[in-house]
Amino acid sequence: MLVAQITDLHVAPDGSFMRQFVDSNELLAHAVAYLNSMTPRPDVVLATGDLTDHGTTEEYALLREILGALDAPLFLVPGNHDEVDVLRAEYGTPAYAHDSFDYVVDDFEVRLLALDSTVVGRHDGEVDGAQLAWLEATLAAAPDRPTLIFLHHPPFETGVWWMDCIGLTGARELEGVVRRHPQVRLVVAGHVHRPVTTAWGTTIVSVAPSTCHQVAIALHPDCPPRMTNEPPMLALHAWTGDAFVSHVTVFDAAESELDLTKLMSDWDTAKASILARGPMVKGSSAVG
Repeated sequence: MLVAQITDLHVAPDGSFMRQFVDSNELLAHAVAYLNSMTPRPDVVLATGDLTDHGTTEEYALLREILGALDAPLFLVPGNHDEVDVLRAEYGTPAYAHDSFDYVVDDFEVRLLALDSTVVGRHDGEVDGAQLAWLEATLAAAPDRPTLIFLHHPPFETGVWWMDCIGLTGARELEGVVRRHPQVRLVVAGHVHRPVTTAWGTTIVSVAPSTCHQVAIALHPDCPPRMTNEPPMLALHAWTGDAFVSHVTVFDAAESELDLTKLMSDWDTAKASILARGPMVKGSSAVG
């Protein structure tokens, strides 16, 4: 099973500050086209918040238009730049999140469990007692199903100080619940606009980079908050049947590529040797 993750999309109208810096809408459309053209294609796409820049009616209409081209099933949670009521009114209420953006999807090889970490009127996030109780009961109901949890705010301090200041309240309590349920094989988040990974309790948390712009490394409190136009990226989480293997990748067209098969005089022989995990001798006839 292949899970794609897009995050911090920041869809915005023409003339907005965001789109004067980078064209977040165009980049998201490129990400959708990339996902649709992949081999193999993702089985599912998770959008982990900050779907729009200001949570307006206009932005959600633009979001619906862009994401409507996606071939794979899409499951989303809001982020701190979203407005949940407007999201429901304008984007539409997904069947899987009819009552809440805390929900579970049991239709795939891996169970997908969403948490809404947003707090109305604030940029920091929270997982409260009611959510923790729901999570405990939901995980306890399927102890043998491998599970992936997704939310917007990472449940740990990333070291990017100004993003950590708008981090997640309840992270320690959340970790305690997950620790009691080892079927949770991966937690994925967004918010930080950088790829960040850490061991967390009995599992791994993987934070995906943004599809529009990245946040500059600021690992010292004297580092000023900065956004950068580093390449937009998305994450891919491949379930092997035993564990997740995660990647991040650019999705815009590469300016140049080097086809290594052109360096080999006998690519078919070299490929067979590689697949057999056999020796590939330097200077052999298979290598030009």
